[in-house]
Amino acid sequence: MAEDFLHKHFPPYTPKKGEEYMNGKQLAHFREILEALKAELLDDIERTVHTMQDEATVFADPNDRASQESDIALELRNRDRERKLIKKIDESLGRIENGEYGYCDSCGVEIGLKRLEARPTATLCIDCKELEERREKQMAK
Repeated sequence: MAEDFLHKHFPPYTPKKGEEYMNGKQLAHFREILEALKAELLDDIERTVHTMQDEATVFADPNDRASQESDIALELRNRDRERKLIKKIDESLGRIENGEYGYCDSCGVEIGLKRLEARPTATLCIDCKELEERREKQMAK
């Protein structure tokens, strides 16, 4: 998956003692991660489009046709998830530009470097995210 890509090319940011949170170096680090992830996702989408065009075969056997349609549907669902992730990446890049990146949308507290390394598109601190997940779980019951 594209998230595996991150850990191979970007070592985690290690802040220096007394370093200010979300300073220029940190913002540049996360901008680089987000832009690389977006480029990788766009390449995957482009590759999928070309593959689907190249492999567009009409099978006479209904089972083969159904299998092909199932594969295509799965691939399209994956690409839709990636499209949504690209939208989140664009929003995160916008947050970097306007100085909001790294701070919780709900309570305004620092999200934290480790959480952002794990999920660079995070907009909630861990406490607010857990609270949101508990609420979602209660609504599902």
